[in-house]
Amino acid sequence: MADRSTAAVGVANESGEPPPTVQQDGATPDETMDQDNPQDARDEPQDEAAEQHKGKSKPPELHSGHKLARRYQLEECVTRLDGFSSWRAVDEKLRRAVGIHLLPADHSRARQVLAAARSAALLGDPRFVQVLDAVEENDLVYVIHEWLPDAAALSDSLAAGPLEPHDAYQMVSQVSQAMAAAHREGLAHLRLSPGSVLRTGSGQYRIRGLAVTAALRGLKSERPQREDTEAIGALLYASLTRRWPYEEDAYGLTGLPKAVGLVAPDQVRAGVHRGLSEIAMRALVNEGATASREESPCTTPEELARAVAGLPRIKPPEPDISPYQRTTYQQGPYRQTPATPRPAPASPAPPPALPGRTGKVLKWAVSALLIAALGLGSWQLADTLMGREEQSKEDTGNSQRAGQDPSSAAPGTPLAISSASEFSPLAAPIAPDKVAFTVDGKADTSWITSNYKGQSNFGNLPNRIQGSGIIVDLGSRRKVTGIDLTMWVPGQTVEVLAAAPDASQPTTLAAFPQRLAPAAKAGSTVQVTAGQQVETRYILIHITDLPPESGGGFRGGITEIKVLGNS
Repeated sequence: MADRSTAAVGVANESGEPPPTVQQDGATPDETMDQDNPQDARDEPQDEAAEQHKGKSKPPELHSGHKLARRYQLEECVTRLDGFSSWRAVDEKLRRAVGIHLLPADHSRARQVLAAARSAALLGDPRFVQVLDAVEENDLVYVIHEWLPDAAALSDSLAAGPLEPHDAYQMVSQVSQAMAAAHREGLAHLRLSPGSVLRTGSGQYRIRGLAVTAALRGLKSERPQREDTEAIGALLYASLTRRWPYEEDAYGLTGLPKAVGLVAPDQVRAGVHRGLSEIAMRALVNEGATASREESPCTTPEELARAVAGLPRIKPPEPDISPYQRTTYQQGPYRQTPATPRPAPASPAPPPALPGRTGKVLKWAVSALLIAALGLGSWQLADTLMGREEQSKEDTGNSQRAGQDPSSAAPGTPLAISSASEFSPLAAPIAPDKVAFTVDGKADTSWITSNYKGQSNFGNLPNRIQGSGIIVDLGSRRKVTGIDLTMWVPGQTVEVLAAAPDASQPTTLAAFPQRLAPAAKAGSTVQVTAGQQVETRYILIHITDLPPESGGGFRGGITEIKVLGNS
């Protein structure tokens, strides 16, 4: 039962109401019943579409152990509401937990749910809980998506208290950037809430229910970007104050006092970060609220992401370590005062002194041995230091003879990149429309591979055995001295290759004979410094092995490429 609060079945375990400007198209009663007030959902009036569906079809009778598509075995029903149910299930083929939404095929919103799920699956952004499948079979429509047992919902974190400023900054930064990317692809959420934002063990925030929750609930909006921006502002407000920025209580949070209006977070709670308070007010433009200063409101996730990026860096909190740590010697019976003080044990009597002449002889002998040992040690130490000095001189001479200049520490200046293309010699490109993100100078855009199942070497597919990557064109033959890379995720196996000086539009692996960096597992950043200048026009960032994803499969990518050289 511990998985229920962190499952990817996000429609079932949220509570509260959407902002007033969001309209529900034939919505059923609130599927996200507040566990403390289950009567709230029953008291809501049902609309005409829900009443029509109620008499049209009966939800299928499913039970634990039922198997869909001879693959997905239902384990636990998270919620069973009018028209659909949400389950935790097991994908027996891949042996992993998944979340499933089920509804009858003749449901009034079945078509919209299928379309929304397929659109969300095409986005493929790892900042969202991934839709794995959307199927209509045997009078049923079901949507399969990730289940994240190691993630905690924002609502669970807020139950323990407001977030630290650094955590709140990370949340609003990651969520606004993710929603900006979704809106660029024409997708909206319309139901962002503390229950739909998850924080993984690595500190990454992921959003569940993109497009699908709105389709299940029949939500529509004429201003989807505005609605999602206000929702992110409400999440930030709640993270800073542990209060919901409206008069109604929602999502387990207490609303603001009536007739007071929307006040800034730093006026609700002491110690709130002033910059984040301003950002929250700029995003909460609903019902005429604006920033407390003169900055313009943020009406899109893109504008909100830029405003958050413009804040000064917020440092993480220092670990709370007491300067005085108790040890095991300060505990137990050693700390107890004995009832009766024990007498101190008598010190043993010193040994009798040696006779006069014998003692003097032994003293002189010991002194002579100590002097000899000190002299021998000093001689060995001097010999070792002299040997190291000669070795250092020899190494310096060798490096200079090899053409390396030990006095030049800088690898060069950034070279202009004319264009970039995807390296896919044996198959169609993976994401050609995202290649330009690797050279746009932005840290929030990336070229990302597909998710490959089975094996990390691009699924061991015959048309992917040579891996993939990015080829950058410097426009003309240049002298390259280094490469700076920012990887989308750590753990990828990467090598850096250069084409021959006279190469023209190389596309095969054999066309890159010069090796700037051997294949090795990379971290979040990679810095390559060539031993000597390499003359070339084309550089290949070659990925041969991908790291695993938390939801299964393997995926990698590149965020930014910089080529250094002598202009």
